[in-house]
Amino acid sequence: MEKSDLLQQLRIDRSEPPPRSLGAGVWVGAVVAVLALAALAAGGWWFLRDGKAIEVEAATAAAPASGGGSTAVLQATGYVTARRQATVSAQITGTLLDVLIEEGEHVEAGQVLAHLEDTAQRAMLAQAQAGLKAAQAQLAQAQAQLAQNRRDLARADELVGRKLVSRQAAELARTQVEAQQALVEAQRRQVEVAQAGVAAAQVQLDYCTVRAPFAGVVVAKAAQPGEIVSPLSAGGGFTRTGVGTIVDMDSLEVEVDVNESYIQRVAAKQPTEAVLDAYPDWKIPGHVIAIIPTADRGKATVKVRVALAQKDARIVPDMGVRVSFLEEADKSEATAPPAGVLVPTGSIVQRDGGSAVFVLDGERVRLRSVTTGQVFGELRLVEGLVAGARVVRVPPAELADGARVQVKK
Repeated sequence: MEKSDLLQQLRIDRSEPPPRSLGAGVWVGAVVAVLALAALAAGGWWFLRDGKAIEVEAATAAAPASGGGSTAVLQATGYVTARRQATVSAQITGTLLDVLIEEGEHVEAGQVLAHLEDTAQRAMLAQAQAGLKAAQAQLAQAQAQLAQNRRDLARADELVGRKLVSRQAAELARTQVEAQQALVEAQRRQVEVAQAGVAAAQVQLDYCTVRAPFAGVVVAKAAQPGEIVSPLSAGGGFTRTGVGTIVDMDSLEVEVDVNESYIQRVAAKQPTEAVLDAYPDWKIPGHVIAIIPTADRGKATVKVRVALAQKDARIVPDMGVRVSFLEEADKSEATAPPAGVLVPTGSIVQRDGGSAVFVLDGERVRLRSVTTGQVFGELRLVEGLVAGARVVRVPPAELADGARVQVKK
C-alpha cells in the first residue's frame, strides 16, 4: 500500500454528525417518567374524588305566591299527613288463612280483609248452641210441671170447698205451685245465660274475620297467609301485629313546622296556599285548622295543621309541601308578585364574594350565582334561577362545581 493511501485512511470525516451524549438521553427519559407519574397520580386523585358521590338533600325552587288580592306573610315547609289512618289487626291470636288485599286497593267500610283459622271458635259456638237447647228443654219441662201443679191446686181448692179433703192438702198443693214457679224462673235465667254464651262464641268466631273499619286505600300489606297475627306484640319476630294499613284519603291535610319567631303571623282559619314538591305549578287553596299549642325545643318550631280545599288522587301521605300563609292585601294598592324564586335559606352559600346556590344537573351539581332578596320564614327570594329548579338544600363544605352527588330519598 502506498504512503498516500495510509494518510487518507487516517483523515477524520467531518461530514458525519457527532455521536449523541449518553447523559442527555438519560435526563430526557427521567423527565418523561416523572411527568407520567404526576399525570397518573392526578388522574387517580380525580377518579377518587369524582368517583364517590356526595350525599345531599334537594329542594325545589318555586315562584312566590300571588294573586287574588292576597299576599304571603309567611312560608313554611312540611308534609301531607292523614288524620284517619289505621293498621288493621285481628282481635284474637290466630293463623291467617287468606289475605284479600293488596297495596293501592280501595276498600269500603266493613269489607273483609282477611280470614283466620276458626276451627276452635266454631266448636265453641256449637257447644254453646247445644247448651242453649238443653236449657230451653229444661225450661219447657219446668213449665209443664208448673201447669200440672196449678191444676192440682185448683182441684184441691174445689175439694176443700166440698169438705172432701183437709185444708192442709190444699196448702201443700199451693206450696208446690209456688216452688215450681221459682224453678221455672231459675230455668229462664239459665236460658239467658246460655244465650249469652252463644253470643260470646259468635263474637269469637266473628273475630276470625278481619274487616275494614272505614273506607280508604290500602297503603301497606303487612302479613301473608300462614303467618300468625296477634293484637299483642310477641317476641322473636314470628308474630305479626297487623294485616294491613288503611288511609282515609278524604282526611289528608298538611302539617308544617313554623319557626317560633314567626308564629304570631299565623292564625286559625287563615287562608293558605299549598304547593307540592312533586307538582310545583299546582297551587292548592286551604286554611289553617289549628296551631298545636306546643313547641319543639330542638328545632324551635311550632306545628301548624292546614286543611286542603281540593281532594285529588295525586295527593298522597308523606309528600313534601310548601305552604304560604296569606292575608288580604290593601285594595288601594295594586301589588305585583316579587321577581325571582324562593329557595331554602340554607341552600345559599358565599363564593368569591357573592351569593350562589348549587343546582342539580343530573348526577352533578352546577354552581349558580344568584342575587338574594326578601326572607319569608325559612325561605329566601333569589334572582338568577327559574321556578322548578332543584337545588341542594344544605350544601356540605366539600361540595364543588361539577361534583357528583346522590340525592337522599
